[in-house]
Amino acid sequence: MELKFNVLIVDDVVDNIQIAMNILREENYNLTFALSAEETFTLVEENQFDIILLDIMMPNIDGFTVCEHLRNIPQYANVPIIFLAAKTDIDSISRAFEIGGSDYVTKPFHAAELLARVRSHLELYRSRLVLQENNLSLQIKMKYEKKRLLNELEEGQKELIYSLTELMETCSAETGEHIKRVATMAHILARHYPLLTDADAETIFLAAPMHDIGKATIPHHILHKTGALTEDEFTVMKTHTTAAHKFLKNSKRKMIQAADIIAMQHHECWDGSGYPKGLKGDAIHPYGRVMAVIDVFDALTHKRCYKEAWSIEDAIAYMKEQSGTRFEPQLIDVFMEHIDEFISVVRT
Repeated sequence: MELKFNVLIVDDVVDNIQIAMNILREENYNLTFALSAEETFTLVEENQFDIILLDIMMPNIDGFTVCEHLRNIPQYANVPIIFLAAKTDIDSISRAFEIGGSDYVTKPFHAAELLARVRSHLELYRSRLVLQENNLSLQIKMKYEKKRLLNELEEGQKELIYSLTELMETCSAETGEHIKRVATMAHILARHYPLLTDADAETIFLAAPMHDIGKATIPHHILHKTGALTEDEFTVMKTHTTAAHKFLKNSKRKMIQAADIIAMQHHECWDGSGYPKGLKGDAIHPYGRVMAVIDVFDALTHKRCYKEAWSIEDAIAYMKEQSGTRFEPQLIDVFMEHIDEFISVVRT
């Protein structure tokens, strides 16, 4: 029998609630709404919700306070809480995650975006409940069982990352296909790069989709500009690397730490002319060096709002020309040795 999830929508604006409910009715969820923090507290005492969509700017008690209160209630310690907020500043987004938010969607949101994020978090939450209900313990299971469960979790994380970053890229000049291509090509290059292990290659594959996550903070008129950026606009554009670092820097998870390195360093150059820190040579992490090569090659060979696609021949010539300046020479040598594999990916 298919599970039917209970969804609580909290917003002091009735029109916002109606929009969210109209979107979520497509999934046949049990929908409930609250117009205030006080009403929310009453509802959670009387009901068990599987996910909560929470506005920030509400009278008397704001959404941040509501989230903190809910996280102190045992039965809501792990229930997904998605902030639906008009605030787009880094401090608000960072605070939302620091106090226990599961996700952050800025208004106005797209129906597909909201459905995908709610669905993803409910699937992960349901998986956790199944594990709890069956009283499974990874510590006491056989090695095979533990590996299977961890692989399932990894696949779930991979799908969620692709979903979130692909949705993020809808506000960018790039596409979800760009995300998949760079992850595939970064994996290939890392496998052939002597400084990295197969485990590193797998980590890069999982983390690579997050390389431009900081672009979510860049103003739309800059991100989608069809002409050349002014000096001031380029200064703003470069902040997507440091914005990503601010989001990711505190995680202790290996994959997120790798994503932090990649997002922060993939615009650094071998000769020190890159950004944001002007790192040079071996000061650039191997993950950053790999992503620098792959991101540029894919960008050159595909159309963007500000340029036409280059021919593969011209792109390859540029990559060779930039060996020792923009890119690490050894890495370009490896790239050229296996160029057919990369060409196959960019042509998909």
